[in-house]
Amino acid sequence: MTAYTNKPKRFLERLYFQDGGNPVDGICCAGFELKAWRCVPFAEHLLEWLPEYALPEDELAVNHGNMYVKLKQAAIRVYTSDKYKKRGEAGEIALHAICRDYFDTLPISNRVFYKSASNDVVKAFDLVHARFPDKGGVELWLGESKLYMDTKDAIAEAIKSVTEHLQQGFLKEQKLILGPQIPKTTPRYKELMELFEPQTSLDKFISSAVFVIGILSTSAACGKATQINPAYKAALEKEFAEIAKKLSASGLTASISVVLIYVPLADKDGFVSAFDTKLKGLQ
Repeated sequence: MTAYTNKPKRFLERLYFQDGGNPVDGICCAGFELKAWRCVPFAEHLLEWLPEYALPEDELAVNHGNMYVKLKQAAIRVYTSDKYKKRGEAGEIALHAICRDYFDTLPISNRVFYKSASNDVVKAFDLVHARFPDKGGVELWLGESKLYMDTKDAIAEAIKSVTEHLQQGFLKEQKLILGPQIPKTTPRYKELMELFEPQTSLDKFISSAVFVIGILSTSAACGKATQINPAYKAALEKEFAEIAKKLSASGLTASISVVLIYVPLADKDGFVSAFDTKLKGLQ
């Protein structure tokens, strides 16, 4: 999949990472500039990921003659509505970027690609990627992103969404919808497609899946900080511990593999507004 060989330069800094358990834990932050949280640069960085988030692989052939057209196509597919304050696409793109950048996943189905209209809210996984570990096998990464003011509300809604997604009817429907959209150029295509066959048990589908939960919410620690230092990291880890506690109490990790990512925001509304301004500028 040559279209995915190149990636935007890393922007989000990983301040905490714990692998080897379930869930895998991580905190990523946009950082600070001149003692202020990098709100607008974060929004601008998401636009760098916009084409591969919104366009299927066969539409990613970009050159100087179609660069603007491709960006405009991608921007319009995300949304065009003026009612942007409660939309979560900025969070979805951030989670997409983190999975691609830090976990080397590959997109296999673009969520916005199967919208019937630009402003539709799609009831589906926010992210569908594949990962091919060195040890062998195929991992299906299924993401759920929550972009909220309140962190407690964000993790509660994420747990609710993942729980609903694990229902038999929803998973069967997703297998039928997602399978045909996987490009035949995807590495180990046949092995991956086997998971989406109607004859394949949902147990195998779930055991091959990694459920990625992205929490982007207003952080008291981020709002007070002016730079990344040990005190700030410690404060974020304390906030993250509360999120992880909620996930643990849900019991989800007893039956599925989870990656839990926290992206603290100094100003959620300001971030969403900055992203909307940049997105509309491309439309």
